[in-house]
Amino acid sequence: MVDMAYWRHPIVLLAFLLPLLFSVTFSKTLKRDVKALNEIKSSLGWRVVYSWVGDDPCGDGDLPPWSGVKCSVQGDYRVVTELEVYAVSIVGPFPIAVTNLLDLQRLDLHNNKLTGPIPPQIGRLKRLKVLNLRWNKLQDVLPPEIGELKSLTHLYLSFNNFKGEIPKELANLPELRYLYLHENRFTGRIPAELGTLQNLRHLDVGNNHLVGTIRELIRIEGCFPALRNLYLNNNYLTGGIPAQLANLTNLEILHLSYNKMTGIIPSALARLPRLTYLYLDHNQFSGRIPDAFYKHPFLKEMYIEGNAFREGVNPIGVHKVLEVTDTDFLV
Repeated sequence: MVDMAYWRHPIVLLAFLLPLLFSVTFSKTLKRDVKALNEIKSSLGWRVVYSWVGDDPCGDGDLPPWSGVKCSVQGDYRVVTELEVYAVSIVGPFPIAVTNLLDLQRLDLHNNKLTGPIPPQIGRLKRLKVLNLRWNKLQDVLPPEIGELKSLTHLYLSFNNFKGEIPKELANLPELRYLYLHENRFTGRIPAELGTLQNLRHLDVGNNHLVGTIRELIRIEGCFPALRNLYLNNNYLTGGIPAQLANLTNLEILHLSYNKMTGIIPSALARLPRLTYLYLDHNQFSGRIPDAFYKHPFLKEMYIEGNAFREGVNPIGVHKVLEVTDTDFLV
């Protein structure tokens, strides 16, 4: 056994640490990443990236890493693992050179003025965990290649102009926890395949042009096992609330406002043990609210206005507007 005093000797300690310090300080940035970031730099315009000084995005000598760029050492090289350039009024198409940053784990370009489609090359970013493109002006359909981002946990595409159907390839993202698609122009039905996502906690497809029924959405046995928040509001959903929805036992927020749903409210829904917020307003529901809802231990708010319920049916709670923003879930 080596005497601990041996390691306390400054010369021995320095001899041990120097190779580590040398490798961190003098590792070269992978040429592929340097080229990609410089292409992005030239495409974004000097006003956006005025703080990107030097040719090496990971820093060079006395120059620090570029703002919003994080790198890590892999082997003998540094690679770019995070790129955050948000709220700086980037104008123009999605910078396709981003898809050459193959070690990227986080890409955040939210709150800019990006236009056009997400390129199919996005599927190259196999290590990406967080993709945040909300609050842009992106258009067209979502490329099916987005289903190749197997490490993705957070996908924020809300407040854009995406159209077409929600691709069922999103069900190929086994790690996905948060899926934000609200405030777009999606049409068609919500893919029932999303129910196979074992880790999905938050699904928001509100404020689109979606059709179909909840029964179709939850038709796969054992679907949505981890789902806590389900936002289906402001669409064109029809049909009733199936009693089988009570099988989503982790559900806390169910938002069905402003659809074309009909029928009675099943008492089985009150068996959801964690149900906290229930939005039923502005549909075509009828009948009465089962007494079990009024005795629910956790139900704080129940919105019922704008329906055809029997006289005497009452809402629950003080009806302050619940606002759950994207930032509440950012990691």
